[in-house]
Amino acid sequence: MIDNSEKIFIKTVGKNLREKRLSKKISQKLLAIDCDLQPSQIGRIERGEINTSIGMLFKICNVLKIDITELFRL
Repeated sequence: MIDNSEKIFIKTVGKNLREKRLSKKISQKLLAIDCDLQPSQIGRIERGEINTSIGMLFKICNVLKIDITELFRL
């Protein structure tokens, strides 16, 4: 079971991802295509609804050309 602090962290990662994606003017659909995902999955990650794998975050960060640590800032 996920505790509250973990939920907050997952939501923060999603919020940071959304901010980075929007700053680069990339749609969820385009990011999803480049990452071989469904656009709805990008949305769920950004809303903190799913705890995605570190491997998927690494792939998303490579597409966005950002360092993965940028997603972990609280």
